[in-house]
Formats: sequence, structure tokens, C-alpha cells
Amino acid sequence: MTGHRTPPEPRTTPPDDWITSWQRIARRIRVPLGFLTAALYLFELARRAPPPDAVAWSLLLVLPGLWLRAYASGYVKKNRELTQTGPYAHTRNPLYLGSMLMAAGFAVALLSWPVALVLAVLFALIYIPTIASEERFLRATFPEFADYCRRVPRLIPRLTPSNASGTEGAQGTFALSLYLKHREYNAAIGAALLYLCLLLLRPLTRQILHL
Repeated sequence: MTGHRTPPEPRTTPPDDWITSWQRIARRIRVPLGFLTAALYLFELARRAPPPDAVAWSLLLVLPGLWLRAYASGYVKKNRELTQTGPYAHTRNPLYLGSMLMAAGFAVALLSWPVALVLAVLFALIYIPTIASEERFLRATFPEFADYCRRVPRLIPRLTPSNASGTEGAQGTFALSLYLKHREYNAAIGAALLYLCLLLLRPLTRQILHL
């Protein structure tokens, strides 16, 4: 009588939580949603000319957003230390806050509710799981992150800078080398090109169609 070998039990892995699962989905849909949003923006731009007053008012959101992203990029040292100075003494996510200000500004430039709604949904789908995942990493990597969270809000900035004295990595000033390393100038280039589209794309399209 031959012996019967019991098959090994299959290995099981713990199920993914919502952060891991949704971040995986967000990575897959980020680029397609970006193209769809750009297509909707161009469609709205082709449908009606942006009001000059609205374009001017949009600068009140876009320029601070650009400045905030540029300022934050000169402080952050990703995965090396917990940045708590500069804009990071007011909000834990100045880069994302700057992006939201810019997106809101360009929605104002068109005075388009569909664009504003799509941008709001896009930011919610992409940034909520991204911020949650990054905070999990920071909490596991830097012991002082819990205290930082108690002092500094996640997104809406506090008016006065948080006092980070006595914490590791508290010292820091803006570094142009970091700004260039993170290539944050691409945001300014992209914003300038988008404003050129707002001002010139529709007239050029009309001229081409009437040739």
C-alpha cells in the first residue's frame, strides 16, 4: 500500500485594505482620466470663448498655486527626512494644495461647471488614496510623524507656522537645487501653455476653419 502525501496548504496573503486597493486602481486610471479631463477642457474651450474677466480672476488661484508648489519643492527631501519647515509648517501637503489651487483657477477661467465637477472628482479619486498611502509610509518611517500630524493640518493650512523645535529634521531652508531636481518648473511651463490655449486656441481654430 503506497503512502499518500498530504498536499501542502496553499499560501494565503492578507487581503489588501482600501488604501492599497484603491491606490492600485488610482495608478491605472490616473492617465486615462487626465486625458478625458483635458479633452473636456478643450471641448468647453471650443464651445465658447473664455470670458476675459474670468481668465484674469483665475490668476488669483493659479499664481499662488504655482508659487506654493515651487516653494514646497525647494524644501522637501523625499524619503530622506520629514520636512517640517517652510510651507510644511503650515500644511502637510503643500504640493497637493498648490495643484488644487491651480486646477480651481483654470476651472474659473472657463466658468465651466462640468470642468469644475470633473476636476473635483478626479482629485478625490487620485489624491485621497495617494495622501493616505504616503501618510502610512511616513508614519512607519519617521517616529516624529505622529507629533507632526498633531501640530500641522493635512491640507487646509494653519495661519501661523508650527513650532518644530527639538524635532529631528526641523532645520531647513529653500534650496534652488531641490526645486530644479524635482523639475517643478514644468508646472509653470504647463500653466503658461494652458493660458496660451485659453487666449489663442479658439481664434486660431476659427481662422483655420475659414481658410
